[in-house]
Amino acid sequence: MPARLLVLGTRNRKKVEELLPLLGARGFELKSLAELANSIEVDETGDSFGANAALKATVQARKLKAWVLGEDSGLAVDALGGAPGIYSARFSGEGATDARNNACLLEKLASVPLEKRTAHYVCHATLSDPEGIVRAEAEDICCGRILFSQSGRGGFGYDPLFEIPEYHKTFGELSPAVKEVLSHRSRAIRALVPKIMQLCRDGGWPE
Repeated sequence: MPARLLVLGTRNRKKVEELLPLLGARGFELKSLAELANSIEVDETGDSFGANAALKATVQARKLKAWVLGEDSGLAVDALGGAPGIYSARFSGEGATDARNNACLLEKLASVPLEKRTAHYVCHATLSDPEGIVRAEAEDICCGRILFSQSGRGGFGYDPLFEIPEYHKTFGELSPAVKEVLSHRSRAIRALVPKIMQLCRDGGWPE
């Protein structure tokens, strides 16, 4: 029996590496956008993580004629009124990089004491069928705080600045196995998987 093709709606290799362990044992054939020549760039014009995740999933699904899992995630810092939020990947402006975004965040928080540097990561995951109809979605968060300097070489994005106080380590220092348990992305995907499997069992996702 052929495996169901599930397209991971990202070209970010590190995101793919986080998603594979969560979905790889579920009987799906997993492909990223980087593996599909006819995939497209989707403009993230939504006003929320959920809206952007839906765009990434549905627009790509209609183009590829495939089931697509789109996700949008980012960092919300309380002292910045929830910024960078949905603009996390482009926080430092045009041509933003992880290094520039981290530097921008540190600059904006320069005068903020540790106890007020609370923040949380958000991830919204959305599954679209090949017709571009949302069939399942889930959202979750991971709470922490922003340190004064980077620590650790793991992860990506703001991970070297984002500390989990209970572990006294940043996402950049924690092992991939521990991050898989704690992260916003893994929590959202773990919440989504039962909905996907129920969809399969009910015949909503035919073989």
